[in-house]
Amino acid sequence: MTEELERYILDHIDKEGDYLYSLYRATNIHLLRGRMASGHLQGRLLRMLVRMIRPANILEVGTFSGYSAICMAEGLEPGGKVYTYEINDEQEEFTRPWIENSPVADRIEFIIGDANTEAPKLGITFDMAFIDGDKRTYRQTYETVLALLRPGGFMLADNTLWDGHIIDRAYDGDKQTQGIEDFNDLVAKDSRVERVILPLRDGLTIIRKK
Repeated sequence: MTEELERYILDHIDKEGDYLYSLYRATNIHLLRGRMASGHLQGRLLRMLVRMIRPANILEVGTFSGYSAICMAEGLEPGGKVYTYEINDEQEEFTRPWIENSPVADRIEFIIGDANTEAPKLGITFDMAFIDGDKRTYRQTYETVLALLRPGGFMLADNTLWDGHIIDRAYDGDKQTQGIEDFNDLVAKDSRVERVILPLRDGLTIIRKK
């Protein structure tokens, strides 16, 4: 997508909002790989999908700076909750204040820990999930999340095109690329789900549990 076309799109969708704009800017100034944050377009898509699915409980794997969690929380109906896990405890100092000072702080539970081991302990059946954590463990995370998702629930997986590296043999030895390839192959053949890949940013797979 050209910069001109991307700008046109952003000019013709819902505004990002001052708080999210400030968070995205701070993410790119203070954190390495700031591009990992969802950003304006994907953030508005996440909010819209939450409005469409109307989940009571959302599980997020990979909080990073909190941008996507806030976007999803914006779309929740009263009483809804986002449970978001970040395995990197060094991220907490930056992320927690941004979440706790956001207008939707009461809708977000920010947890430092490994979702694969900790999320099942919540005893919650989720209506929606967003996977955006360690690409090397996407297969494991998929199985964990699928078991916690209600029938008819939706799972979103980010970065599933991985800058095109999944079809570039120069990256065959890269562990993260291999993790995405293994995940994509598993989901493509899994009779338990329906799936579609959107070529949005770095690839977003939408998965529905049958």
